[in-house]
Order: sequence, then structure tokens, then C-alpha cells
Amino acid sequence: METGAGEDIKGTGGTDMSGPDVEVRTLADLARVAGVSAGTVSRALAGKELVNTETRERIQALARQYGFRPNQMASKLRSRRTGVIGVVIPLGHEKRQSISDPFFLTLLGHLADQLTESGYDLMLSRAIPDGTSDWLERITGSGMVDGVLVIGQSDQSDLIDRVAAHYRPLVVWGNYREGQVHCVVGTDNEIGGRIAAEHLIASGAKRLAFLGDTTGIEIAMRHRGAAAAAKDAGLSLTHIPVNLASAEMGPQIKAALGMPDVDCDGFVCASDLIAMSALRVLYETGRAVPDDAQIVGFDDLPMAAQTMPPLTTIRQEIAEGARVMVERLKARIEGESTESLAMAPSLIVRRTTRR
Repeated sequence: METGAGEDIKGTGGTDMSGPDVEVRTLADLARVAGVSAGTVSRALAGKELVNTETRERIQALARQYGFRPNQMASKLRSRRTGVIGVVIPLGHEKRQSISDPFFLTLLGHLADQLTESGYDLMLSRAIPDGTSDWLERITGSGMVDGVLVIGQSDQSDLIDRVAAHYRPLVVWGNYREGQVHCVVGTDNEIGGRIAAEHLIASGAKRLAFLGDTTGIEIAMRHRGAAAAAKDAGLSLTHIPVNLASAEMGPQIKAALGMPDVDCDGFVCASDLIAMSALRVLYETGRAVPDDAQIVGFDDLPMAAQTMPPLTTIRQEIAEGARVMVERLKARIEGESTESLAMAPSLIVRRTTRR
């Protein structure tokens, strides 16, 4: 048998106990078959370089031969890790919004890929906060997860801050603001809103409208940026609140555009999905895009290029954001500090604007 943990450990080629009648159910059983200690088997199956390559490969081959799988639950109990990351979508300001929302699905897919590649399982939760809600504490204090990723701040930014003050492994997709406690990865939404409005103005729009509910901080900042651009150009910006629940977007937009005092030729939309609803309503009411009215979305989801005409939009770097969220969460799980990241948005010009 080999000795100390600091050596280059090699098997001694002990008695061969393999054979058709040998059962391998535990590390000790596999150690007897391999002629090494249980500690060496554990390190070899974990891929530790402390065990030399020949011995490590021999032990791994024996494990495959006997169909041996380490007791993952016991390993996790020893390390005090679950191997699970909680992913939660809070819907405080729009309770009728669904997880099937294309933005959620796009970000969730990238997060799932990143977590899987990092060896984690994912536990998904859709939270409907109320005035005294402890939705986030129930997840962070459950003992079921090693960390939590939150998709969107909704109107829950202050609550997330309170939890983040004592729960470190927490990273949020959202909007960063000065003095914020929780670590955020997201887009500079104010700049994105400004870029959208400036592009419409440069394309000849004179009567601008912003379509979106500004209760949540991300959309509020998009509206703020668009309003600043309109003001700088000496134009007004009509605000038309539109819910994020997909079934309600079309009727709300149609009702607003039917009002006699609403005559807009340029629409800054809070999301691509809202922009698509606006595009359909304008078509149904006989207004051509971009000749009669121009539209800019926000997100650059994969379907944005598939509309007719293809949608001009503000791109969020969703895949890169998911990668950074997972990397920063992993760092925080290990006790490290991480900074928030506000990624730069970019304008993707297609055919719902004139230039």
C-alpha cells in the first residue's frame, strides 16, 4: 500500500481480487480490487494529479468495468455543497408574465449551458412577491442550493439588496445603480434607450412614443434614456404603458393608438416582444413600417431577425452576460468579492427603421 498524501502515489500491484464473482459497491471494495487504499481510489476518481497517471487510469478503468459510481450524496455532505444553483425569476410588477417569455427562455438557456459545463444542476423558481414577501430568503436559506441567480429585479431591488447584505453567493441580471449592494450583470439600459430614440430621430421620426411599463427598474431606465434623447432634440415623448404579459400587449397597444391624441411616427419599445406586438397592430390598422411609422425594439432576441420586416433593435449581450453571471457566482461561492457589470448596448439596424 502507498503512504503519505504528499507523495506521487503509485499502486503496488497487490493481490488481484478481480473476477466475475466480485461485487464492487463501495470505495473500499474498489480499493481491494485495485490493490490500493480507499484514499487513493477517491483521489483517482476525482482526477487528482496527486495519483500518478498510470494508477489513476487503472482505477478509473476498474470503476468502469464494475459499474462503480461514487456516492455523490455523501461527497456533497462532506463538502457541504449541494451541486445545485437556484435560478429565480421574480415577477413583482407583472404577475401575469410567464417563464415562456422569449427573453427569459433565451437567458435561461444560456445560464443552463454555463451551469452544466461548470458541473452544477439547476433549480428553477418563478416567484410572485407580495408586500411582505420572503421569496428570496426561502431560497437562500433552504440549504438546497450553493448559490442563487436572479433573472431581473422587477420592483424588488431593495429586497434583493437586503438579502445580499448577508447572503454572498447571489448574482442578479438587472440594472446597476450607485450604492447597490447586490452584484448585478446586465446592460446599461439608460444608454440603450437613448440610442434607440436617437436612431429614430436621425431616421426622420418627429412624434415619439415609448411603449412599456416603467414599474421595473430596467424598463424605467430605458424610458429615461429615450426621454433624454427626445428632450435634447426638442421633441416630446409620449409614454404608453404596456404590460409584459404577452396576451395583453396587442390589445393595449391597439387601444392606445386608437386614441385621438396619439399620433406617433416613431416607437421606442421596451422589449422585442412589445415591438413585435406593435408591428402587428400597425399592420392590422393599415400603417406601413417603416414608411408610416418606425419601430426600435430592445434585446435582439433570435426571433427579432425573423419578423416582417426584420426588427431594428437594441442588442443586449445575453450569452456573454450569462457567462459572466455564472463565473461571478462561482467566485462568490468560494468567498471572493465581485463587481457589478453594466455591458454596453449596441444598435442593430434592420428594416423597421428607414436608416
